[in-house]
Amino acid sequence: MKIGENLKRIRVANSLTQQELADRCELTKGYISQLERDLTSPSIATLTDILECLGTDLGSFFNEAVDSKIVFKQEDVFVKESDDNYIINWIVPNAQKNKMEPILVELGNHSKIKTDEPHEGEEFGYVLSGSILLNYGNQIYKVKKGESFYIKANKTHYIENASKNPARVLWVSTPPNF
Repeated sequence: MKIGENLKRIRVANSLTQQELADRCELTKGYISQLERDLTSPSIATLTDILECLGTDLGSFFNEAVDSKIVFKQEDVFVKESDDNYIINWIVPNAQKNKMEPILVELGNHSKIKTDEPHEGEEFGYVLSGSILLNYGNQIYKVKKGESFYIKANKTHYIENASKNPARVLWVSTPPNF
């Protein structure tokens, strides 16, 4: 953890200059500058005083969660090709730690993904290209390009491409299940 970087972030969020923070803590501006650049380390007592002046405490300072990545690029995508003529693209890496998990499913002609047994949660799919059959319990629904589906995952379900053209589906599961 970069103490100085976090101190600066909190100082700036509080709209304080280095001089204003130094004055409040009875320290020098030079010392605050060195702290923020991680050129020196404060004692616990000094750090406690600085954090108090910034409106926080040691526990909060060291337990602050690091912001999660927000934008994902093509090189972040994890791809799994199946022997059954479909590809799953995990478009948000490590999404299983989140509340929902989006994937991009590419179905070759006359292929289907593995059957998903009933589980807790809900699932949403949007057909980007082609058309698919949504097998949900004892029902089969045709879903074409530009259409979507939304199901509770409490029944056996899977998607398949019964046509000769490939299909692409954006599929989101909550909680993560893929």
